Amino acid sequence: MNGQVLESCPVITGLYVPGNRPERFVKAVDSGADLVIFDLEDSVPPAEKAQARHNVVEWLRHRAALGIGEKSGPRIQVRVNDGSDDDLAALAPLAEYFMLRLPKTENTAQLEAMAGFVRVTALIETALGLERAFELAEHPVVAGLALGDSDLASDLGSSSVQVLDYARIRLVVAARAAGLPAPMVSAWPAIRDQAGLLDDTRRGGALGLVGRVAIHPSQLGVIRSAFLPDATEVAWAYEVIEALTAGGVTILRSGAMVDTAMRGRAERIIRLLRATQEST
Repeated sequence: MNGQVLESCPVITGLYVPGNRPERFVKAVDSGADLVIFDLEDSVPPAEKAQARHNVVEWLRHRAALGIGEKSGPRIQVRVNDGSDDDLAALAPLAEYFMLRLPKTENTAQLEAMAGFVRVTALIETALGLERAFELAEHPVVAGLALGDSDLASDLGSSSVQVLDYARIRLVVAARAAGLPAPMVSAWPAIRDQAGLLDDTRRGGALGLVGRVAIHPSQLGVIRSAFLPDATEVAWAYEVIEALTAGGVTILRSGAMVDTAMRGRAERIIRLLRATQEST
């Protein structure tokens, strides 16, 4: 690309693994997902939450003892229970080895309490959280935003596509305005409905979200394919970058004049191409 430096490749695939299923931990890490989310919240029955927390903490300790970082595998997040001091106290000594996924983030006071966690993904799952999305995104500990579709739909009393699109767009704008990566699309609950997963993932991508979290490894390939730019887009992107690097007034093969405003879209296409190729 003539020395053109792009931003780091985005995360395309994420995979949830329940904290009460330690036999799945290694499989999740080896699944090829760019991000693995150890879940202490919704996927864990109340009676098993303490054991799930212990399982995840021990896994993180083992990883730390071996000196394994994100360069040696997928990025790691832990989704804690809303308002659980026990989760936070157990995880705090290992904070440098993962990113905290904080449910039902609504105010900066919640984030101030996360001072020991330098990388927090704020989950927006309520109307109040959505209204304050940019304020939350600007907080120093926040490294990313994510949308909790089901909880937000419950809070709003609506699961319509229009409402979901509105929420997704609000999060995309808040993240961009705060200089954060684009949010990922939330999990698709119907594991066997891969056609629906593909359509909805492409819809999210068209709105500006990048990547998607999965609840089963079988969904990862579908997600990856949804964000893979087609050959026409890739050819256009490289042609635009080459023209802008050369400088001067240039006309593309399509007859369109090259404008610097095209650079952002062209670079995004190339980043997506690289990310989808690297995560296979």
